[in-house]
Amino acid sequence: MQTLVGNKAPDFLLDAVQGGQFKQVSLEGFKGQWLVLFFYPLDFTFVCPTEILAFSDRLDEFHAAGAEVVGASVDSKYTHLAWTEKSRKEGGISGLKYALISDLGRSLATDYGVLNAGGVALRGLFIIDPDGVIQHATINNLAIGRSVDETLRVLHAAQFAREHGEVCPANWKPGEQGMKPDWDGSKEWFGKKGEAVASD
Repeated sequence: MQTLVGNKAPDFLLDAVQGGQFKQVSLEGFKGQWLVLFFYPLDFTFVCPTEILAFSDRLDEFHAAGAEVVGASVDSKYTHLAWTEKSRKEGGISGLKYALISDLGRSLATDYGVLNAGGVALRGLFIIDPDGVIQHATINNLAIGRSVDETLRVLHAAQFAREHGEVCPANWKPGEQGMKPDWDGSKEWFGKKGEAVASD
């Protein structure tokens, strides 16, 4: 399977629901900023609202990092609207703060390589940079929900690498040192890591 990471994100212009209103959402509309685009299987299901609301409840953290969040499924915009009007205690997603795209024709899920044999999207998540290039992609099967913490960590890592021209080693978190992407320069990071281990 050909990866999308490192390549231009597939373009789109599709109907969506946001704040109780229908609108059109395009990739072009996010040009110049970071975008987290995630897919989920279906409205009115079980794992999906936990993910959708988890991202919504922490949307301020994504905005603070200069990123927008958008969700997408193969449901109609009318189903999206009905779900956003249903209370959380009844399995709804009332109070959702970002747009949900209607991919009724399944073109978006197909272009991003997440459409399964059953005709619904797997739990794909893509981090797209201000130039429209995909910097990160994960795809979970239907039963496995995603982590907002890990999405934020990877977003910050992608932004750090873009800004500083350095790479982020395993388990890197914001505020930690990056690594120079060459053999001699990397020794500075390995040297400090060795000193830390020696002092323990």
